[in-house]
Amino acid sequence: MKADTIIARERGFDRCKAPASVVGSGAEMSFLTVENLTVRHGRVDVLRRLSLAVERGSLVALLGASGCGKTTLLRAISGFNPVAGGRITLDGRDITAMAPERRGTAMVFQSYALWPHMTVAQNIGYGLRLRGVGKARIAARVEELLALLHLPGLAARNVTQLSGGQRQRVALGRALAVDPDVLLLDEPLSNLDAHIRAELRHEIRAVQQRLGITALHVTHDREEAMVIADRIVVLRDGEIAQQGTPQDVYHTPASPFVASFMGADNVIRVTAAGVQALRDGGAHFAGDRREGAFDAHFRGAAARLLPADRAAPPDCLILSGRVLQTSYPGDIWRYTVEVEGQRYLIDDPTVLGVGAETRVAIPAAALHLFPNDNQGGPR
Repeated sequence: MKADTIIARERGFDRCKAPASVVGSGAEMSFLTVENLTVRHGRVDVLRRLSLAVERGSLVALLGASGCGKTTLLRAISGFNPVAGGRITLDGRDITAMAPERRGTAMVFQSYALWPHMTVAQNIGYGLRLRGVGKARIAARVEELLALLHLPGLAARNVTQLSGGQRQRVALGRALAVDPDVLLLDEPLSNLDAHIRAELRHEIRAVQQRLGITALHVTHDREEAMVIADRIVVLRDGEIAQQGTPQDVYHTPASPFVASFMGADNVIRVTAAGVQALRDGGAHFAGDRREGAFDAHFRGAAARLLPADRAAPPDCLILSGRVLQTSYPGDIWRYTVEVEGQRYLIDDPTVLGVGAETRVAIPAAALHLFPNDNQGGPR
C-alpha cells in the first residue's frame, strides 16, 4: 500500500478529491483563511491587517524579501507567534488561540531541526510516538514515507550522517507523518546547493500533488515560487502587494515593486508622446491612466541587442547606448549597457566587447508601464 493511500484512508477521505462538504457551490470556500491579521514585534507591526484565503489541496508560495513578514505569517498560522488582531480559521475551525499541537499544521524548517541523536526512522516517527501511536503502525508509516521521499534503506542511519538534501527529506517526512491539514514550509531549500535545491523543489511539488495536501511555502527565490506554486502571494512590509497565479503575477505585475521583484527591474522613463505607440504594440498598463509620464519596466532577457546595420523589428522601443560590462553566466551573454546615463542589464547571444556601440530593442509587449508623477528620472 502506498504512503498517500495510508494517509488518505486514516483521514477518512481521499485527499486527491474534495470531500462532499466542499463539492459544488461550497468548493469556492477557502480551506485556510487569514482575516485582518496583525502581528507585532514590540511596537512594530510586522503584519498589518493581512487577509489571505487558501483553497484545499493547493500550494501557495509566500514570496518576498527578507523582513517582509513571510515567516511571521507562517509562524502565526502554526501558533508559534501570537497575534495582536484578526483571526485564522482552518476547515471552518477558529484556530487563532489554539496551541500549536492542536491546530492541524506541521512545519518544515530552514535549519531541518532534526534530533541529532536519533536515526532517520526515529526522527520521522517522533510526532507519531508523542501521539501514542503503536510501534507497528509507526514502523509502517515510516517505511512508506521513506519510499515516497526516495530514502530507501536509510531508516537506521543517524541523521548526522546524511547530506543536506537527505536531511530535508527527513524533515519533510516527519511533518507528513502526523498527517497535517496544512503543511508549512519555511524556506526549506535555502541551505542547499543549487543542484539539490532544483531537484528538491520538484520533489516537494510532486509529493504535495500526490497527497493533495494544502501547503504554504515561504521563499525569497522568484524562480522557486514560479516552479512550485499554484498561487503566489508577494509580500512587502507586512502587506500583500499582489497575489495570483504564477503567470498572472509574472506577466501582469500590479505595481513597480512587484514588476522589479519578478525580474523586470530595468526601468525607462517614457513620455506621453511614446505611450500610445507602446499601448498599440501590446505593452502592459497597470491602472486606468493612459496619459502623462510612465516608468516602463522590462526584463533583460526580453530585449535584444542590434548592430547598426540591422533593421529594428516592428513594435519595439529602441535605445542607443554602449556596452560597459560583459559576463558569461552560461548559454547567453549578460551585458551592462549605458543609455543616456542609465544602465540596463541585457541578456543576448551576440558577442560584444566593452565599449561597443549598440542598440537595445525591447518589444512593446514586454514592457510593463506604471504612471509616474515624479519629476526626476527612473529609479
